[in-house]
Amino acid sequence: MQISQELLGKHLVTNFDGQLTVGKIVETEAYRAPEDKASHAYGNRLTPRTKVMFEPGGHCYIYLCYGIHHLFNVVTASDGIAHAVLIRAIEPVWGIETMLQRRNMPQLKTNLSAGPGTCSQALGLTTASSGLSLTDDTAMIWIETPVVSEPFQIQSGTRVGVAYAEESAFLPWRFSIAGNKWVSKAKGL
Repeated sequence: MQISQELLGKHLVTNFDGQLTVGKIVETEAYRAPEDKASHAYGNRLTPRTKVMFEPGGHCYIYLCYGIHHLFNVVTASDGIAHAVLIRAIEPVWGIETMLQRRNMPQLKTNLSAGPGTCSQALGLTTASSGLSLTDDTAMIWIETPVVSEPFQIQSGTRVGVAYAEESAFLPWRFSIAGNKWVSKAKGL
């Protein structure tokens, strides 16, 4: 859970085909295998899709949800332990015109990147990038600490869309920057 909170306020950066986009991470969700029934790797389930979750922290795990939305996760544990953090929302910082084009939006509104699918689309993140390192020198996706950062409060609540996960659905593993308008509206914190 600590990394989920530490990612708040950091910048998620993509550079695809010379198009640099930057978003401040404002909402996250933690997933922790093997005991978390909401995790794709629950019970240490190893499949071609979840294989990257078992790699050392610092890789990205991107999967397709409902056959439509690409959801971006940061793998966070040591080799062989499948923990990941879903990035649920970002506040646009740089490359906003590129983000608007990717989302086919004429003007800046909070629905540009307030949700995990829209956030990924705005940043150009797809399953084609799943497994990439976020830390090597040639990374097209990385996370950095902003030069200037304002202090903020962290809110927590239950995760979204995991009602099937029995008792795991009630874990307060969703975190956001309190009062930030870019946090998704899926469910209150």
